[in-house]
Amino acid sequence: MTVVIPMRNEARGIAACLESVLANRLPGDAAWELLVLDGDSSDGSAAIVDAMAERDPRVRRIANPKRLQAPAFNLGLAAARGRYLVRLDAHSVYDPDYLAESVRLLEETGAGNVGGVQRATGTNWFARAVAAAVSSRFAAGDAAYRNATTAQWTDTVYLGAWRTETLRALGGMREDWAVNEDYEMNVRLRATGARIYLSPTIRSTYFVRSSLPKLVRQYLRYGYWKVRTLVKHPGSLRWRQLVAPAFVISLLLTPLTVGRFGPLGAAHLALYLAANLAASAATAAQAGWQYFPVLPLIFLTIHCSWGSGFLFGCLVWPFRRHD
Repeated sequence: MTVVIPMRNEARGIAACLESVLANRLPGDAAWELLVLDGDSSDGSAAIVDAMAERDPRVRRIANPKRLQAPAFNLGLAAARGRYLVRLDAHSVYDPDYLAESVRLLEETGAGNVGGVQRATGTNWFARAVAAAVSSRFAAGDAAYRNATTAQWTDTVYLGAWRTETLRALGGMREDWAVNEDYEMNVRLRATGARIYLSPTIRSTYFVRSSLPKLVRQYLRYGYWKVRTLVKHPGSLRWRQLVAPAFVISLLLTPLTVGRFGPLGAAHLALYLAANLAASAATAAQAGWQYFPVLPLIFLTIHCSWGSGFLFGCLVWPFRRHD
């Protein structure tokens, strides 16, 4: 097996990430390698990886001069010596049976890609509130990789594990995708007839963004690049992807609707506020009431950022020349 981890300036978390991966064992103590694709880190991340590589020969650092995720993945794929390839994220830590479960389910299900549910957490109070929010259906819609409790066939998973030959036949990730590159590759994978399997037994913990500006930037990029994928693969559209843009449009139209219908023209705002507060209360009841004061703002930020990014993408991607 080959494990691929793209990395750029992850000094705060890369040691814990790698230690959790290296604690994994494959059936029969099968051999495996861990490739860290370093996107020109400047915060000491490379030195941390190199120190771990000196202690464990499974670890190898490879330079990724293009810095982005897709080129990193493709560099790892080109260097891979394993029969299977598992993509991991430097923002996460992994259960000790993560790799073994991935291999087992690839073989038992015959899937083209298997992955697990993203369990979110945070390093401070705000980040833990974000983690609770992104795990809610009010933020994630019907995205199974956020909140599924049972194994199922799905359209995408968090991270993923594949047979290496499958990825090479597919051509790896599209390097002209800066975001949403994993979903785009999964669309192409499903077009070949392969299926994607999600199982809650493939367990990892993801550390979410720790501040409001970082959250805004993340979801603006998600929405913007989702349109790039939809322009290329219009059949991949899901209803959940239209809800946030529709909400942003309704906000922009509020002055017109209020001018035409008076207070009734703002009814959609009252409905959203009620839904937001109800979702915030339900989320706080599970995660802790100390997060309730900020949850409405987090939900609003996610919806407006993703929706605004999507709408801006609609003004850009359909008119750009690309293959």
